[in-house]
Amino acid sequence: MTITCKGFLFDLDGTLVDSLPVVERCWAMFGERVGVSAKEINDYIHGKPAIESIRHFMPTASEQEITDTFKWLENLESTQIEGLAPLPGAIALIERLNNFDIPWAIVTSGTVPIASTRQSVTGIPEPKHWVTAESITRGKPNPEPYLLGAKKLGLSPQDCVVFEDAPAGIYSGLDAGCQVVAVHAPLSLPRRNEIDLIIDSLKDIDIFKENESVVIKHKR
Repeated sequence: MTITCKGFLFDLDGTLVDSLPVVERCWAMFGERVGVSAKEINDYIHGKPAIESIRHFMPTASEQEITDTFKWLENLESTQIEGLAPLPGAIALIERLNNFDIPWAIVTSGTVPIASTRQSVTGIPEPKHWVTAESITRGKPNPEPYLLGAKKLGLSPQDCVVFEDAPAGIYSGLDAGCQVVAVHAPLSLPRRNEIDLIIDSLKDIDIFKENESVVIKHKR
């Protein structure tokens, strides 16, 4: 199967970077702080902005409590680096895009301190364009993040391909009108039939320049 596009929009955590050990460690500490089980937290948070998750688990907290907790968690997640690693194929794919001079961006629910730390520590090439939690008013699964990502590349959403692992991000990409490649998406994922390509790893694809576009091809 092949996909043709002009720009790439990458989620960060779980797509380019394996940050699961850090995420689960930090959110478990949050759970201890607010009295919520780690399982309940892990079933909810992935792909969503942290501030939304904090509000969800602290429904009666004041705005000051929410802000203080968010700052505490942001500092924790931006300084915890043990266990961070690039996911297979991520660096090679982005280096190939750079060699082809194909525009790409990272579209993450994380904040600048967290996202920049994970990108730099793992050796992922720095993008020219970021969409972070500070850039948007509505996070994934709302389509706003990927609509903004396409705008930053100067492309229509239809000319962009989104790479995502979390259901919230996949829905965001689909509803933005982008093509979507799901990386190790769960088998039970709703709307699975709307996804353009499902892969186990970024190593499973190859890309070729074709005039002003790029062709993405599954290696199988």
